[in-house]
Amino acid sequence: MIDLHYWPTPNGWKVTIFLEEAELPYTLKPVNIGRGEQFAPDFLKISPNNRMPAIVDHAPADGGAPISVFETGAILIYLADKVGRFLPRETRARTRVTEWLMWQMGGLGPMMGQHGHFKLYAKDKIPYAIQRYRDEVSRLFGVLDKQLGRSGEFVAGDYSIADMAIFPWVRIWKAQEIPLADFANIQRWHDMMWERPAVLRAMKVGKELRAPLMDEKARSILFGQTAENTR
Repeated sequence: MIDLHYWPTPNGWKVTIFLEEAELPYTLKPVNIGRGEQFAPDFLKISPNNRMPAIVDHAPADGGAPISVFETGAILIYLADKVGRFLPRETRARTRVTEWLMWQMGGLGPMMGQHGHFKLYAKDKIPYAIQRYRDEVSRLFGVLDKQLGRSGEFVAGDYSIADMAIFPWVRIWKAQEIPLADFANIQRWHDMMWERPAVLRAMKVGKELRAPLMDEKARSILFGQTAENTR
């Protein structure tokens, strides 16, 4: 059994997609990031970066004590190796999947996060910041569109953890006002992903948990942390 410490966000959805696709049993452990539950001492033991999601695998492959994993890229690789699916073992194919997983982790997610912050959540709307991150998101969508045009149905060949990592961020294109119609290959892939029953189930996990509004308490918790909060 796997404990999934989770809140319904793009990063959380990455892991629910994998668990639903692999049909791995899991227990949902909500972490209300708008109320600071990510700073609870017990949670920090498994996720020292005070970010969700994180998992605890109570039945690891080595038969030993439970293993905790934080950071979604690490979680997806761990789970793929556990079940032997969605991450090839052959060197070249594995490298392609890992490249696009890291592209999401280091590029698409952070840049869309920054664009979303300045466009949707920041009290002061700074035109330069909004445009800077929007341009970078547009560039990254262009990169992904080109890759999908040459890779076939999925991002790195066969369906993989790269698709699972990238889709939840592309999924929020409307909120970020990125015109998906400008990217025909992404549009095709995006629509195809929505047709997967496991993806549909995954995107509904914990839907009732998500707060409809960003209040001042949530804003200060989510956007007001410094090194002092880690000591």
